Amino acid sequence: MQRRKTRGEAEAEFTRAVIKFEKEYLGRGPLDARTFFLNDMVLVRLRGILTPAEYKLAERPEGKTLVKETRRQLFESSRPIIESIVQEVIGCKLISLHTDMSTQTGERVIVLTVDTDLTDLFV
Repeated sequence: MQRRKTRGEAEAEFTRAVIKFEKEYLGRGPLDARTFFLNDMVLVRLRGILTPAEYKLAERPEGKTLVKETRRQLFESSRPIIESIVQEVIGCKLISLHTDMSTQTGERVIVLTVDTDLTDLFV
């Protein structure tokens, strides 16, 4: 019989999967990342996601909008990959996907809702 993961192990595994996704799909991984399971939500905070060119572009209002919108569209187009990560790591289905980022701090927050209450899923 396979040992059940602890909440911390599952959160760390999810974080590693998101970092890998960011590197492979979006071209750059975060400098820091953390995942939190809250009831039927997965909250991921990524720090240091912007490239130096994106920081420079974001110095102007139209550049800030361009950076945010481009990254949002890239992220939303990757929904099948995120669904796969949720299924593989947590063992449930993704219901919705929300994200926003700061062009000042280079931080992105991802909120996923899933079809399972994660409170009692892990030991």
